[in-house]
Amino acid sequence: MLMLGDEASLNGARILVTGGTGSFGRAFLRHVCLNYKPERFVVFSRDEMKQYEMAQEFDPKKYPFLRYFIGDVRDVERLEMAMRGIDTVIHAAALKHVPVAEYNPFECIHTNVIGAENVVRAAIRTKVRKVMALSTDKAANPVNLYGASKLAADKIFVAANALSVEFPRFSVVRYGNVMGSRGSVVPLFRRLINAKATHLPITDSRMTRFWISLDQGIEFVTSCMNMMHGGELFVPKIPSIRVVDLAEAMAPGMPIEIIGIRPGEKLHETLISEEEARVTMELADRYVVLPTALYDYAPLYRDLGATTVDEGFFYTSKNNPWWLDRSQVKAMLAATEE
Repeated sequence: MLMLGDEASLNGARILVTGGTGSFGRAFLRHVCLNYKPERFVVFSRDEMKQYEMAQEFDPKKYPFLRYFIGDVRDVERLEMAMRGIDTVIHAAALKHVPVAEYNPFECIHTNVIGAENVVRAAIRTKVRKVMALSTDKAANPVNLYGASKLAADKIFVAANALSVEFPRFSVVRYGNVMGSRGSVVPLFRRLINAKATHLPITDSRMTRFWISLDQGIEFVTSCMNMMHGGELFVPKIPSIRVVDLAEAMAPGMPIEIIGIRPGEKLHETLISEEEARVTMELADRYVVLPTALYDYAPLYRDLGATTVDEGFFYTSKNNPWWLDRSQVKAMLAATEE
């Protein structure tokens, strides 16, 4: 099971989250408000309505450290203004919907690739100390533009460590589908079930996915922030599910309809490719893909008990030894509704 490392203490920290009104940003803010007392927490996003809604949920009188910045990662000057005095940045902003990215390639590149470059430039100029970028399993051996754009962003953040003298340090977290996040299949299935649909659409009965809850994702990101030296790509050990099992757990006995794979969609997802495995080390609860240049972190991770993965290793949702059955999927879904 996923064993979470020690979290970085965020007490007294000055934090900025790009895409801060998204699923991760909202849940991360809730996590921080419940567990820490930062000096400042900046929600950076371009959606004024969602910022307004967050301000209603998180009372500024109770949480006086909260700040809301309207801005877009495409605007480097606005990013610089928002990052002044910030020491920790979590980059969560992205265009994430696979078919939308296929149909709108220019927009995908501007946000996911040029936006990543802008975050790096702004962080260096404002002397931020740590930047953790959120990636996706679709960035490993990508077959769609979203995955390719996130792979490019990953490379930008790893290489950015060569551009800064001492700080910032840049690292990346890569994980799979987040259960219940916007754009995932769970909200779609719930809407159809609540609307008394006669069936649930499945693109392919063989499809598998990695599975992680929002809370697990947040705790993993914060523990990686505590562990990072700069340039690593962190991957959690998480379970796989079969999408047909998800449908059965959510609506037992409801018929499914096979509708065919969408443009740019994979049957199975990859978190670590065979090529990346050559520089990958394994800890009890995660893998660490080390940078291929700049630094030799292998001794530092060996001191933590890490070992080099076997030759030929690769980590996909199909070859994963950890699977959730229908009852376990149902239990995880129930936990998200509490």
